[in-house]
Amino acid sequence: MKEVAVAAARDTAPELSRFWTVPVVRGILAIVPAVVITFSPNHSPEFGLLVFGVWAIVSGLVVGALAMRFTADRGIRSLFVITAVVTVVAGLLAVSVPGGLPFLLYLVSVWAAVTGFVELYAGLRARGRTPAARDWIAAGGLTALLALVFLLLPPDAVTAVGLLGGYLVILGVYLVIGGFSLKWAAAPRADASRSEPQS
Repeated sequence: MKEVAVAAARDTAPELSRFWTVPVVRGILAIVPAVVITFSPNHSPEFGLLVFGVWAIVSGLVVGALAMRFTADRGIRSLFVITAVVTVVAGLLAVSVPGGLPFLLYLVSVWAAVTGFVELYAGLRARGRTPAARDWIAAGGLTALLALVFLLLPPDAVTAVGLLGGYLVILGVYLVIGGFSLKWAAAPRADASRSEPQS
């Protein structure tokens, strides 16, 4: 009976077995700009827009493509496509539209609000069907919190760029750990399914 329940949960999971690569790649892509910001003495709005823009374009394209490949549920996949498109558009605006600190604060807050709440919704929708839902809820909540912080932040470029770097490093480390946790959790299930007697 227990084996049947495990098999049913596996079959209805919104992501495929290799989905763990998506959060790992996403986490690594977030850590790179965080390191750049940390070790750069330049925390100007222009620098913040450039780093955010390049990261958003690369992350949106790569993570969006991986999510489309490794997400089985059509509804969840559509939500991740939305976040990927919004992220790429935000990145293109960041690197192409000349703007100072107000534009940086506005762009990041709007991007974080949209993508954060979409990912949070995806996690709540998939809760109980996959361990990945916990990571989606946490990442979505963290991103939505970034939107509030940037919306209420005093106009200070050093603080804004520093907080962006802090967000990226926290998100990156969490996603890498979460991704490998998904991989390690899936390994015993795969071994158990191979050891089940064939009927």
